Order: sequence, then C-alpha cells, then structure tokens
Amino acid sequence: MQELASYFNIGRHHIVDVRSLGHMLLVTALCIRYLFSDWKKVVILISAFTVGNIAGMILSIFNIFRLSNHWVEFLIPLTIIITAITNVFVKKFVYKQKYPPIYFLALFFGFIHGLSLHHFSFVQLTGFTIGIEAGQFLIVLAILLLTFICISILKINRREYILFLSGGVLAVAMQMAMQRIPF
Repeated sequence: MQELASYFNIGRHHIVDVRSLGHMLLVTALCIRYLFSDWKKVVILISAFTVGNIAGMILSIFNIFRLSNHWVEFLIPLTIIITAITNVFVKKFVYKQKYPPIYFLALFFGFIHGLSLHHFSFVQLTGFTIGIEAGQFLIVLAILLLTFICISILKINRREYILFLSGGVLAVAMQMAMQRIPF
C-alpha cells in the first residue's frame, strides 16, 4: 500500500511539474473550449486521455508496442499542435454529439503520451496513473476557472479567448517539436 501511495505522489507531481509541460499543454488545449457547465464532458475527455495513456504505458511496459523515446518525445508536441489547431475550428459551443471526435483524439494522444513511460510494475503503474488523474483534474479546474474569469467576469469573447490561448499553446508546442526532431 505504501508503494501505491508513493507512486500516486510521483504521478501527481509528474503532471504538475514544469518538466511535464507537454502534458499540461495538451490538457489545456483539450479543455479550453469547455465551461464549468460542461463538466461531465470534461470528465469524459480527460478520462479518455487517461485510458489512452494507460494503454500506451501497458503496451510499452510489456514490450508489446514501443517507439524510441526520441520519436515519442517528438510526437508529444505534435499531439498538442493538432489539438490546438482543432480549437481554431470551434465556432459553435453546443456540443450535441455524445462522443465528439475530440474524445477519440484525447484517447489516441493519451496513448502516444503513455508510450514515454515504460518502467513500472503493475502496482506502480496503478498508483502513478491515479496520481496523474488527480493532477490532471487540478489543471482542468485551473483552466475552467481561468475560462470562467475571462469569459464571465472580464467578458472576453469566448471564441477570441480560445483562439488566443490555442495560439499560445501552439507556439510553445511548435518550439518543443522543433527542438525534438528525431531525424
């Protein structure tokens, strides 16, 4: 039980550590289109990312599917770039689809992010994953709070807010990708 708690803390710290900027940027890009009233959709979205992340970690841990770390480190900012670009196309803020395409992107991108972690036992993976999920929800809460302040209190146009934040995320992710080109 102590090992589980220890890896929970490692996972929680991993997600909020500046060295995990890619993870934070992807979660930001995924969530900035949503409001607090969309909380159920955000839970599904972040859970899809986590499920993909776990699948990637498991396949990597058991050597079923593995990419070189150089490629994974390059693909991570590409997932952020793609997500930020999809935000440009968000014009209406009514999400009627039960499972919109962004959920599947989150699942797939979580898989790619999970390939970067391949040195865990089952207990360690469980604790780490629960810690990551807890940390992700802290980031999501911060993003939703920022969105609320900007849109509801400061009265910033929602589309402009999404474009501005997506542009910032995109710029950082492009810099990361250029620094990590594996060839």
